[in-house]
Amino acid sequence: MQIEPYLFFDGNCEEALDFYQDALGGQVRQLMRYGGSPMDTPELPAAWKSRVLHATLDVAGQRFMAADAMPGNSMEAYAGFSISVNIPQDRAKAEKIFHALSSDGTVTQPFGPTFWGALFGMVVDKFGVPWMVNCDLAPADR
Repeated sequence: MQIEPYLFFDGNCEEALDFYQDALGGQVRQLMRYGGSPMDTPELPAAWKSRVLHATLDVAGQRFMAADAMPGNSMEAYAGFSISVNIPQDRAKAEKIFHALSSDGTVTQPFGPTFWGALFGMVVDKFGVPWMVNCDLAPADR
């Protein structure tokens, strides 16, 4: 079994996927649009044909899925969760990812040392998605 996040966006899913691909070092493996899908009915607004119906982003053997919310569905703010990224014993990579996710976002906890022997920070990215970045350090590096 795998548990995978599925993020919905308000018309900017492709932009978000490009951002996450760069920030996390991942790759979009699948991207389907509303146009040409079973959702492509006469009721579908023309502007929706190019929006993302479903996509997957693979990052280091993990993935999450994403889409633009369907027409008529309101987008609520992300609340009650964070996507957690753990980069064990690679301080430079963890800092790079944290700062990339922070670009035009809001840092809610600066990236720095913790009482549990790791580096940790929290950010809400420019798309409103909350992230936690953790870097477990080797005992000698604490």
